[in-house]
Amino acid sequence: MSQLTVEERFAAASAQLPLVAILRGITPAESVEIGRRLYEAGFRLIEVPLNSPEPFKSIAAIRQSLPDDALVGAGTVLTVDQVRELKDSGGELTVMPHADTAVIRAAKAAGMACTPGVVTPTEAFAALAAGADALKIFPAELVTPAILKAIRVVLPKGTRLLPVGGITPDNMQPYVDAGATGFGLGSAIYKPGMTAEQVAAVAARFVAGWRALSGR
Repeated sequence: MSQLTVEERFAAASAQLPLVAILRGITPAESVEIGRRLYEAGFRLIEVPLNSPEPFKSIAAIRQSLPDDALVGAGTVLTVDQVRELKDSGGELTVMPHADTAVIRAAKAAGMACTPGVVTPTEAFAALAAGADALKIFPAELVTPAILKAIRVVLPKGTRLLPVGGITPDNMQPYVDAGATGFGLGSAIYKPGMTAEQVAAVAARFVAGWRALSGR
């Protein structure tokens, strides 16, 4: 494994492509091939929400199949016990729908990157104080680009902001203009029943859209 810290690896993965592929509903049997296709498309951040079938098996399988510059972890992490199980499965990334500081601190103590969900400045500052590596702006449908821009102004410089919810290749621009530094991609990139080829095609569109917006 890499000698870099998880924070350094998260920063490097975010610099490579700050898009998180959210594979809600994926099964262990299909996880390796879909994870490989995402990696080939340029993705370095992959999450399997814990309300998927046998999520820890999928996380372990994807992690073992990809190079060290990818970070693989879980979404919809709600409890400290789930953080421990995630760590045992080889997960390196904890993604949350909320900003429970006990869960954030547990993830950081376990040596994982953590992206908690926030909506308000109060939640954002509490999450950062607890050690969050990035802030998941969730649900993005509630936090419009105008609201994101207002929150961005008061946050520390360099804070990573990742809107999640309803993001497509066609609606990223207003959020980037408002200060988003990346995105979490849910059903637009993967829905149960999609083939690896279909996921690869959608992933390529997202990567092309991001490159066009960011100039990278």
